[in-house]
Amino acid sequence: MGPHHPSMHGVLRLIVTLDGEDVIDCEPILGYLHRGMEKIAENRTIIQYLPYVTRWDYLATMFTEAITVNAPERLESVQVPKRASYIRVIMLELSRIASHLLWLGPFMADIGAQTPFFYILRERELIYDLFEAATGMRMMHNYFRIGGVAADLPYGWIDKCFDFCDYFLTEVVEYQKLITRNPIFLERVEGVGIIGGEETINWGLSGPMLRASGIQWDLRKVDHYECYNKFDWEVKWQKEGDTLARYLVRIGEMQESIKIIQQALEGIPGGPYENLENRRFHRTKDSEWNNFEYRFITKKLSPNFELLKQELYVRVEAPKGELGIYLIGDSSVFPWRWKIRPPGFINLQILPQLVKRMKLADIMTILGSIDIIMGEVDR
Repeated sequence: MGPHHPSMHGVLRLIVTLDGEDVIDCEPILGYLHRGMEKIAENRTIIQYLPYVTRWDYLATMFTEAITVNAPERLESVQVPKRASYIRVIMLELSRIASHLLWLGPFMADIGAQTPFFYILRERELIYDLFEAATGMRMMHNYFRIGGVAADLPYGWIDKCFDFCDYFLTEVVEYQKLITRNPIFLERVEGVGIIGGEETINWGLSGPMLRASGIQWDLRKVDHYECYNKFDWEVKWQKEGDTLARYLVRIGEMQESIKIIQQALEGIPGGPYENLENRRFHRTKDSEWNNFEYRFITKKLSPNFELLKQELYVRVEAPKGELGIYLIGDSSVFPWRWKIRPPGFINLQILPQLVKRMKLADIMTILGSIDIIMGEVDR
């Protein structure tokens, strides 16, 4: 099967051994979208690298930026202003909704229901309009900065976001009416691709894959990063562990995200949106760039700070699961090692085991329910 069309989830190739309609063995082949992101990071400063990171998981772009600035922030113990933290939470949750929507549409189309695809695109456009108003970009935002965000929210943005939240809650109910009790849909997903709780932990799965198997584990509750502990919300989970449970978890998460956004919008504090102390950096008095030869260079070096000679692992709860970065500093402006732990890559490992002894048509259902984006699987 495949390589699949690149526009949706990226290019994945499955080598399937069949006996009539039954799947005997399945081997995913990756690497068609490999761009050497980890190596690129090793000769870019963090600020230079920020526009690259939105190309890993290009549906949940805010999360890749968040993790990219969280790693140096944690390494250097940079203080993030309250307002910036609230803005980040709003953006992250909007991005989570956008990602889940663009999971739901193609997943339903894979199963054979075309209608939801047009519904989800309608709502996703509204989220992208909000992003465009705040960041200037619809998909690749380049909005997060070390110690805050790049720009404050524009005038009237918060009211628009409130309007979106009210509208979206009615739409989620519409999705549930359309899909959740649909007998054909239930036939296709109930009891397909079951993973037990013990198994999910052994395979290292995370995100909705883990929570659909009865394990209440959400890094927003566990790590308390940004300011998630100030809001009142619940971790959505199911105990069945099949494709239907994963669908229900993601639908529930969209509603919880709206709750978080509404609370954040109501309680957003004033103050600065970026910790400008980070812009200062230790520079020698007589830099070689001030020499006679360089006097006509108008563009001087951009401000940067050195990453300490330490190592750390930072993680956030992305829509697909646990997105982590293992960073090793080297007392220079470039990271010595920048290891990405993509959720999609680790969730994809279990696919061969799930589709064994299933029918051929179930491969698309199970693959869709895992929610992979090949940009972050191949990096």
